[in-house]
Amino acid sequence: MSSEGDQDHTAQSRPFPPRRWGETEVDSGRVLGWAEYGHPDGDPLLWYHGTPGARTQLPPVAHETALQRGFRIITVERPGTGASTDHQYRRISDFGADAEVLVDDLGLDRFGVVGLSGGGPYVLATAHRMPDRVVVGSLLGGIGPTRGPDAVWSYTRALRFLAPTLEVLRSPIGSVLGPAVGAAERVGEQAIDIFARLVGGHDREVLSDPDFAAMFVSDLTNAGQLRSVAHDMALFARHWGFLLEEVTPPVIVWQGLADPIVPPSHGHHQAARLPNAQLRVRPGEGHFAGFAEVAEVLDVAREVWALETLEPTTD
Repeated sequence: MSSEGDQDHTAQSRPFPPRRWGETEVDSGRVLGWAEYGHPDGDPLLWYHGTPGARTQLPPVAHETALQRGFRIITVERPGTGASTDHQYRRISDFGADAEVLVDDLGLDRFGVVGLSGGGPYVLATAHRMPDRVVVGSLLGGIGPTRGPDAVWSYTRALRFLAPTLEVLRSPIGSVLGPAVGAAERVGEQAIDIFARLVGGHDREVLSDPDFAAMFVSDLTNAGQLRSVAHDMALFARHWGFLLEEVTPPVIVWQGLADPIVPPSHGHHQAARLPNAQLRVRPGEGHFAGFAEVAEVLDVAREVWALETLEPTTD
């Protein structure tokens, strides 16, 4: 059961407000918050934010682009962020059950899924849970597994050794991050500028766009809580609860070759192990490759939607 509200667009703000927002009860007393953009009658795409993030973490042009391409984008907040009730999953695969309740409540039969960075594993969890309903998945610089036969060889493997500490500090970290959100509006622009200088290159160019910077600041400010960051880090250190070879829907893997946050090895590794994947590399681009090119991401998703198949790439 969901509660909903409509956004008054007579007064536009930057970034643009969602067309509609709501909360869906996925378990007794527990809800997931969501927001809707794009074409109200378009083909539905679930959109999962990164780590950190919330339901307004969407490229500034995404609403207009989705309108033009006939997509209905539904951004979903994970537990411990924004309107979503705080909850600790045992494994990333557990999220799939919540996603299934959500799409059933929203009346979605078949749909696509997009995820930025830390949202990537949840895209695959959704596709694994509902292989006959997910038409296409899109990973935008998605982090790969750190455990089991699918583990990616990169600095993220260190999370395995931090797992016991992350589990102990999961709740305390979340408690500290929540109040810190209140400072986002006051220092957000400076923080974005510092982050942009640290990552440099293409990502710095993306974040120098005032609309992009405003979107990220607004998203963190409106998140209200950021316990999901601690939850994500703890879950990334665990086995996901499924293998990449078990995810059968088509998946587009977007990977910037100059990504300073999620190394390119993650994209290559996941594309090689997913049975129905296509790798789209972006030379010279960083962590926001794909995210900053939302028109191309939606165009490729539309192509797959029409054919429901993928041609492998040699990238």
